[in-house]
Amino acid sequence: MDAAIIARARAAYLGLAIGDALGATVEFLTPREIQVKHGVHREITGGGWLGLKAGQVTDDTTMSVALGEALLTVNAIEPQSIGRAFDGWMRAKPVDIGHTVRRGLMRFRRNGETVGPYSEHDAGNGACMRCLPIALAMFGAEDEALRLAHEAQAHLTHHNALSDGATLAVMHAVQQGLAGQPESEIFAELAKALEAVSRDFAAGTATKPEVNPSGYIVHTLRAVVQALQKTNSFEDCLIDVVNRGGDADTTGAIAGMIAGACYGELDLPDRWLQALDPAIREVCSDQAVALVASAPLAVMPLAASADA
Repeated sequence: MDAAIIARARAAYLGLAIGDALGATVEFLTPREIQVKHGVHREITGGGWLGLKAGQVTDDTTMSVALGEALLTVNAIEPQSIGRAFDGWMRAKPVDIGHTVRRGLMRFRRNGETVGPYSEHDAGNGACMRCLPIALAMFGAEDEALRLAHEAQAHLTHHNALSDGATLAVMHAVQQGLAGQPESEIFAELAKALEAVSRDFAAGTATKPEVNPSGYIVHTLRAVVQALQKTNSFEDCLIDVVNRGGDADTTGAIAGMIAGACYGELDLPDRWLQALDPAIREVCSDQAVALVASAPLAVMPLAASADA
């Protein structure tokens, strides 16, 4: 594997963790509340509603790490292995877990189902926030293989067409970044791809900033795309997106993975890298290298139920 691709893969994974840790401090605050409390929030300080230590991350990163471990353990995209990894993650009592994720993993724990029922109400950002290991492990794969790999991890908890289409667009953007495509082209293509999924992604983005974004995938990715297109560096992008408030750990994580892949390791601020929990910094870096070096992985078929 080309050294430049490996370096961009590391930057994407570390970017996810940085965005998560930076955004967690201001999660669920409005932009005005952030301004009053922090001015412009630009440092990894911990705190927030979860009372995190400086450099600690949330479910965005730890679920990604659990997924990456599952892929590397069996050297394939295998739904039951992914389900067991996520179940183990939940049993370890993470600092935060979304309601849709918890419901899906409890269903897997009860009956081993790796495909939850389709639901129009499951268009949250929980599958997208953890998609990076799949994007890395399927680098160079055909679109259909990427889709199947995505479904193997996403449909455990989020079986929804809007979530699927948006997450695939994000993974394509990451892979384009790994390949060295110019970032301005990537960001424009991402916006077009999301609009092709649903016109809702385009509504208001030309004139109205997306602030206080919720966990709804449309709100999340409007904020992310606006931040990517408005800025021209990793640091500026992350500061922009987390200061919009709302679900800031997840907008930070998703923007971080895309911007990291596009701008590369040298653009990651050293003070943010050093502020990350050292164990998280190490596992993200190690998984990134291992996943992209083994790409593309084989995708095992989905099964509705099996022994968990």
